[in-house]
Amino acid sequence: MTESFDALLARIRACRICEAFLPLGPRPVVQASPTARLLIVSQAPGRKVHETGIPFNDPSGDRLRDWLGIDRPVFYDPDRIAIIPMGFCFPGTGKGGDLPPRPECAPQWHPRLLPHLQQVRLTLAIGQYAQVGLLGADRGNTLTDSVRAWRRHLDGRGILPLPHPSPRNRLWLTRNPWFEAELLPELRQRVAEALAP
Repeated sequence: MTESFDALLARIRACRICEAFLPLGPRPVVQASPTARLLIVSQAPGRKVHETGIPFNDPSGDRLRDWLGIDRPVFYDPDRIAIIPMGFCFPGTGKGGDLPPRPECAPQWHPRLLPHLQQVRLTLAIGQYAQVGLLGADRGNTLTDSVRAWRRHLDGRGILPLPHPSPRNRLWLTRNPWFEAELLPELRQRVAEALAP
């Protein structure tokens, strides 16, 4: 018997496979429904998201919603938007910010979860870890290279690579004005098309 989507989500939310490595313990954060038309693949929850259990419930989420041109009610509607990180739990903090997503997570759950999302029209790969996971060898040598080649990834695979919307990335945005001038208008249009009935 095939596992139902609700049962799968319940198993993901109860996951403890990397518990020994998580400084605040496991709290998998995921939002998904088989009817979702926009898929956001991100890195891993930050500390504030861990505390609330709500994806992108922080300044990064505010900037991301601005980039997408959508409000919180639309963003948090799992029937329209799936948010599936590479690591479902907060991995802890290192010298330069949050640690990378735990490597056990995506191989354990993505192959079970992503096939249920048959209605997805657009996938966003946010940050380098999501781009490694989704684009593989097709990605650029750097995050900037991957994002700069967004037209090729979008037209070829329906995947739009984005930098992380963290406030820490202000300098990247300043150094890459083409992102706001060229990519953001296209991003907003594609998101609107993906979410249209």
